[in-house]
Amino acid sequence: MLGSTHQPLSSAYDVAVLDLDGVVYLGGKAVSGAPEALNAAQSGGMQLAFVTNNASRPPATVGAHLRELGVEAKDGDVVTSAQAAARLLADQLDPGSKVFLVGGEGLELALRERDLVPVTEVSDDVAAVAQGYGPDLPWKQIMQGATLVRSGLPWVASNTDMTIPTSTGVSPGNGAVVRLVAEFAEREPQVAGKPMSPLFEETLTRVGGEHPLVIGDRLDTDIEGAVTMGWDSLLVLTGVTGLEELVRARPEERPTYVAPDLAALAETQHAPEVNDDGASLGGWTATVDKDDLVVTGEGSEADWWRVVAVAAWAHLDASGQPVGTESVEPPR
Repeated sequence: MLGSTHQPLSSAYDVAVLDLDGVVYLGGKAVSGAPEALNAAQSGGMQLAFVTNNASRPPATVGAHLRELGVEAKDGDVVTSAQAAARLLADQLDPGSKVFLVGGEGLELALRERDLVPVTEVSDDVAAVAQGYGPDLPWKQIMQGATLVRSGLPWVASNTDMTIPTSTGVSPGNGAVVRLVAEFAEREPQVAGKPMSPLFEETLTRVGGEHPLVIGDRLDTDIEGAVTMGWDSLLVLTGVTGLEELVRARPEERPTYVAPDLAALAETQHAPEVNDDGASLGGWTATVDKDDLVVTGEGSEADWWRVVAVAAWAHLDASGQPVGTESVEPPR
């Protein structure tokens, strides 16, 4: 169920389609070792695309933040769900059309880039509604936008992430507000961000590349989006996905590779051996005993996660129930 490479990931793929929150940084701080791993991959010839469902900040702001953290990133390497949302709307509206903005600066600038006019006042000539994450979004703006959505105007959401990782824990994301509007308006939005295809298509249009590797911390956006596109993916365990989420991954949420962090870019990847007794790799063996996961042996942290993933997914597919994990604890 996992893939293998005989060369480092940074050599096997020409472009890394990188999520940001939970992969490169958490809150305002870099994930340990991430800048060094990314700079090394880029020096070796791998193109980096920094792709985020967070629509609140424009690419220039994200690029500056990455450079402050020590990542050698250019503004043009940053692609946001706001840009993908603006393209979706530009394909449907005339240039100069007014779009009611329910979001932050990133979405506003992306709309202007596509020759659309973001507004926050309701008028008869508003042609559509764009919704994205904004940490300082006024409640009045949400209410007015929801009313316009209910009237039937075209409605594009930058993303539907229910949560976002922060330095103080997991917090509600744009998807929580999208659900509120959807239930009020009794309709669903067009979605630009992961796991839908527009953001991935926008990324290759802006950054280029022929053999992409999606890298993320979320199964239901990063990894599911890669599966949707038919692209390989790497799940890193520095964000919102932990043991409980990993063992419950549906087939459409399963990555090609699993690793603790971005150091995996410089490493070859090996899939566990699977037999009737479970999965084995690098000194670890994972089995299921009476629906409970059992891991024995010793080895690297990365190989522990890989045998656990394969054994757990095999059990889930065979029984329809996630494996119990109360008796195991990931290595540190």
